[in-house]
Amino acid sequence: MNSGYSTPHRGVLILVLGILGLVFCQFISPFAWAMGKSDMEKIDQGLMDPEGRGLTQAGMICGICGTAMIIFALLTMVMLLLFAVVSGAIV
Repeated sequence: MNSGYSTPHRGVLILVLGILGLVFCQFISPFAWAMGKSDMEKIDQGLMDPEGRGLTQAGMICGICGTAMIIFALLTMVMLLLFAVVSGAIV
């Protein structure tokens, strides 16, 4: 199973984190994004097994989408709060 690479890929883990971040708990998404980015750099440098490239990319993309959902939700909450304050609903 040793293919000459110093580190095995973590594609399955990153994909699972990315999917969990999209479906259940978005706060996991930035971790999937960061881990995916790190592993993609290692794969590109030839330090990690490139066999997991597709899984790693998919997990990283899910992490990016989940992180975007967090940002959108936070911005929406801030806008709603500001609207409530400006309209006088919250004193």
